[in-house]
Amino acid sequence: MDHFYVIFILLLTSTSSFTKGEEMYEDYIWQVSKIPKIVTSNVVHLKSPDFKAEPHLEMNGTCGIECQKNLPTPSLNDLENYLSYETVFDNGTRTLTKVNVQNWLPRNEVLSSVKHSLRRKRQVYGTDSRFSISDKQFMTNYPFSTAVKLSSGCSGILISPKHVLTAAHCIHDGKDYVKDAKKLRVGILKIRSKRGGKRRKGSKKNKGGDREDTDSSKDGKKQRLKSIQKRSVTEEKKSTESRKEKSSTGSGKPSFQWTRVKAIQIPNGWFSDVTDKMILDYDYAVLELKRPHKKKYMDIGISPQVEKMPGSRVHFSSFDDDRPGQLVYRFCSISEESSDLFYQYCDAEPGSSGSGIYIRLKEPNKKKWKRKIVAIYSGHQWVEFNGEHQDYNIAVRITPLKYAQICLWIHGNSADCAQG
Repeated sequence: MDHFYVIFILLLTSTSSFTKGEEMYEDYIWQVSKIPKIVTSNVVHLKSPDFKAEPHLEMNGTCGIECQKNLPTPSLNDLENYLSYETVFDNGTRTLTKVNVQNWLPRNEVLSSVKHSLRRKRQVYGTDSRFSISDKQFMTNYPFSTAVKLSSGCSGILISPKHVLTAAHCIHDGKDYVKDAKKLRVGILKIRSKRGGKRRKGSKKNKGGDREDTDSSKDGKKQRLKSIQKRSVTEEKKSTESRKEKSSTGSGKPSFQWTRVKAIQIPNGWFSDVTDKMILDYDYAVLELKRPHKKKYMDIGISPQVEKMPGSRVHFSSFDDDRPGQLVYRFCSISEESSDLFYQYCDAEPGSSGSGIYIRLKEPNKKKWKRKIVAIYSGHQWVEFNGEHQDYNIAVRITPLKYAQICLWIHGNSADCAQG
């Protein structure tokens, strides 16, 4: 609970500072920009996946910071290959959708701002700065309520009434779908109903009985009332205490409501036979639920440069393995960035992969501030740096092209994805 109050104070402080110094934050605005258009060109049916892969908590030997800098700018044909995508349905069928990219300008993808920092230890760096949110009202209300748990062990975030954004490696190892993806489910935290669901006794069951039955029923009720009144004060106290205990520990306690996944969509760039060194850039996937939820979801946004974020800071919530049953929140500053990745030291543990990383910026021409998802937390990764393997916690940025693709998955057409 102490952690919760710390978070609450921090949020209040940041809000008040934004309001008092609006002139200082004139650059911290969601930029409205025209995004590339992704159009479906062909759909190819593939054989059903084997679902035999084991999930990997860490990835080794992937392209690191220096490697990312030296990667050539992909051609339009390359991008169309990377942004083509697989869809796996709950009945086991699988398709490859090939796409065409229109209105793409290479400069939209290039981000040159990079911040450097010292390297530290892995996953939880120094003092653990994560906060466990235990208050049920905050766990089940926005923005914390957008965090979801996958039955495969990862986290995710709600991005529409029927869609969840997560990391691709939570579902696919680059060569095959993981075992748990075959019957994948998504858990949304909800507060249990306090109603037991049992019918009250003797309501309208004997409505058609005769007078004699009615009289005997009244006599029975009087006797029962007398017996109730004769109960001792001690028994009354015990009964009251028992009810209070059940109310505090049982009813009203948040629990997961699980929903089956109807379809999984993963970019072609994630598959190791398509890309090798760039595989981390496409570590994201969208899950379509079988039935819509009624929670408030979070919009996706195009990731700005780090210097355009207040305090260069990002936020995300997840269900970490080392804190079962708890929703874990953290915030931290981005240490370094490439055009497709954030390198940071947000404290995290297995289970947090797939979380939606969000920031809060001002809406154009309005005084209102809005949270949007700007990256997907991939997890702890070993990357190449100066000829050695170093470790970071890494997130995949939502670039204009990725925004267009995710938007297409949500809406089913590119007409609703003209601006980001």
